[in-house]
Amino acid sequence: MRINEDLTKPVVVHAAKLDWVSSPSAGVDRRMLYRIGGEIARATSIVRYAPGSAFPRHVHSGGEEILVLEGTFQDEHGDYPAGSYFRNPPGTSHVPASEGGCTIFVRLWQFREGDDAQVVRPPAEGEAVPLREGADTACVLFDDGRERVAIEEWRPGSAIAVENHRGLEFLVLAGSLTFQGEKLEPQSWGRLPAGEPLEAMTGTEGAQIWIKDAPLQHADVLPMPD
Repeated sequence: MRINEDLTKPVVVHAAKLDWVSSPSAGVDRRMLYRIGGEIARATSIVRYAPGSAFPRHVHSGGEEILVLEGTFQDEHGDYPAGSYFRNPPGTSHVPASEGGCTIFVRLWQFREGDDAQVVRPPAEGEAVPLREGADTACVLFDDGRERVAIEEWRPGSAIAVENHRGLEFLVLAGSLTFQGEKLEPQSWGRLPAGEPLEAMTGTEGAQIWIKDAPLQHADVLPMPD
């Protein structure tokens, strides 16, 4: 399966308008944003767990990055309410589940060689950094020099400019913004190749956005199995 696989082209997906696609585990459905591969895939998705659903234990051979969007995500290590962010590096494993149901944003098989930091951040925890014009808050969740992941709150009716030297990926979490003539609302996802800035105007309620500043695919990304 190949979805939005051309990393040289900008892409915007209004994920909230996509149909849910069943996974191999009952009660776990996906909205696929980017995918190369079958059930083992280099992928970016929105994943929904119905109340009481679970996914079998699995090893993250290519790494897993998650942001909890709604509800409480769980595994044998604990509970993770909306706003939790974590990185499960290659070689880790768990049994993901949700007693009450949840929705998460997931990136798989996009870790690079040597990226072995285990990160678990509760909601609103992170490093405060200088604000760009139009922002009220900015919280860095992860920054190792090769990639930077942050959540920012942008004020209502603000013109926002995000420079893009390496590549940008973003997800609207709340509120809305207009980008390239399109209105982006919660679960709208975008990816921009290096050199194409994110220039947007926020709506009347402002916007909360998750942003990754990094190459769209690391040169030393972990290879997929044959």
